[in-house]
Amino acid sequence: MVLEEIETSLIMWFSYALIPCLLVDGVAALPAPQNLSVQSTNMKHVLTWSPVVVPEEIIHYSVEYQGEYESLYMSHIWIPSSWCSPTQGPECDITDDITATVPYSLRVRATLDSLTSAWSTLKHPFNRNSTVLTPPGMEITKDGFHLIIKLEDLGPQFEFFVAYWKREPGAKEHVKMVRRGGIPVHLETMEPGAAHCVKVRTFVKAIRRHSAFSQTECVKVQENNQFTPEANQLQKGRGRSLCGGRAVF
Repeated sequence: MVLEEIETSLIMWFSYALIPCLLVDGVAALPAPQNLSVQSTNMKHVLTWSPVVVPEEIIHYSVEYQGEYESLYMSHIWIPSSWCSPTQGPECDITDDITATVPYSLRVRATLDSLTSAWSTLKHPFNRNSTVLTPPGMEITKDGFHLIIKLEDLGPQFEFFVAYWKREPGAKEHVKMVRRGGIPVHLETMEPGAAHCVKVRTFVKAIRRHSAFSQTECVKVQENNQFTPEANQLQKGRGRSLCGGRAVF
């Protein structure tokens, strides 16, 4: 009899030890997710949080948001995220939910069977105008003596300002706007034996911001139509040129 009581007590002790739930008013509840933050680069927004850990159990999470209008006039209404209600991982791509350049409140909670945590809310509302903009990837090719570039496709919200010039003292810098990436674009006809240089930056009209320019890349086409990249020389500080009154390396 005593051994049975000890065995029962041990089973109960292990059960409580392995399920790290809280007791709220005598009812078991999951701890709420912690450390909410939004990582945003090039208009791709991801909400992350620290996972709720219950050994040998799968925790699901629900994500909801409020735009500026809901926060001001309908504070009791929260909208489920398009892709993360529910989700298993401790992150949620909220890009499709963030459709305006206004502050968004975000919250997440955990569920395990009938157990539900309290909501955890992002400490400071997120605005997509804080996204980090980076220069796009760029591929430079030729068609005969024609200089062709292909820019990384970053999505429909992105436009690109491409600056290009012939590398020589006093050269004029030309700028071409490219409406979307992923397609070849003709810049100019190259002069045989001369180096031609290109750099690019992005622009997002929705937030009226642009990225920094990419690293300058220069190429040269010879009389025999051989195509020669010269980016390494630029990186080492050689091949200095003046474009629009400023040095370009």
